[in-house]
Amino acid sequence: MVTLTSAENALREVYLGIVANQLNVAANPLLAQIKHSTNHIYGKEIRKAAPIGINGGIGAGDEDGALPSSSATQYASFVAELKNLYGKLEISDKALRATSNNVNSFVNLLSDEMEKLIESSNFNLGRMLFGNGSGTLATVSSTTTTGIINITGNINNFVEGMVIQKAGGTVSMRITYVDRANNRLYADKNDINSANLELGDELVVQGSQDKEITGIEGVFSNTTLYGLTKTDNRWLNPYTSSTLTYLSDSAIQNVIDTLEDTANSNINYIATTKAIRRLYQEYLGAYRRNIDVTELAGGFKTITYNGIPVVGDKFVNSNTMYFLNTDDFTMYEMCDWKWLEDESGRILKQNPNYPTYSATLVKYAELICERPAGQGKLSNVATSLTAPETSG
Repeated sequence: MVTLTSAENALREVYLGIVANQLNVAANPLLAQIKHSTNHIYGKEIRKAAPIGINGGIGAGDEDGALPSSSATQYASFVAELKNLYGKLEISDKALRATSNNVNSFVNLLSDEMEKLIESSNFNLGRMLFGNGSGTLATVSSTTTTGIINITGNINNFVEGMVIQKAGGTVSMRITYVDRANNRLYADKNDINSANLELGDELVVQGSQDKEITGIEGVFSNTTLYGLTKTDNRWLNPYTSSTLTYLSDSAIQNVIDTLEDTANSNINYIATTKAIRRLYQEYLGAYRRNIDVTELAGGFKTITYNGIPVVGDKFVNSNTMYFLNTDDFTMYEMCDWKWLEDESGRILKQNPNYPTYSATLVKYAELICERPAGQGKLSNVATSLTAPETSG
């Protein structure tokens, strides 16, 4: 007979390992390339020494002259707070009782709930991975009295069922439909009116403002990174270009060469939009070149540029290409994904005043880039192949 205890045992002994693997490896192609570590964690913070440049104790001299002065490698101290990542599933008492005498039905019930939890968590992890830590999804361009929010930004940051808020606000709005063709969100009109949305307001996931991991965009756009200001620490600034760039092998190689020359960085991952990835495939086809495909960790397949994967990700903003050395990134974590337990060790707990039980996955982690200057970004990539070298 299935009981709460047996359900908890299944969550702890059977599903936890599966879920952890799915969220660490299968959530996103980029996340699968990033190493994980429990080092350098002190209390609630990550404290990591980051090298600045090279050792200065080198030089040439006379046969019997003085040796070069010692000048050890300089280090800066990165300090970042671990972020609290949660995933929650819920099972009704009625559903649990209905399957109590049928193990197969219970397994199906639990498997369905776990699949929904993994799907939701994968979406949010992938989205956060390319964010800046603020939790901002998009900005409001206008609203209507019929329950529509028009937005400016990446519509792929939203999905039906997501609960959002105005940054700094308290009123929650659950998205009922995402109109991706017109950059529109649909929600309850009363909730939208209560939220008092105005032009330029930022939208965030409920309760998540300034609480998400520092994703890839944070390395490029945040003025303060891991407790250090970029103004006072210019070596933190990565390579960026907003100049209109026509997609070509030479344009890609230019960024790679620049980062190799200026930061001794070996780019091994290019993240862009799926539209730009298709455009690059078109470029290769136009020049009758072979399109090489590689398989990444987690089973993801993608095209390559000189062996470097070129990955189309829906969470990358339009007209953007990131050039990354994934060896410079580490997901520091207090522990791997765990079930949140109460004082008695229970995982499934009744929701107060409701005939439902819930279980919560938790992970305390933060993404750190140890060498921001070794990363690059093109933010104005043309959406056509009409480059000067191919025009009449």
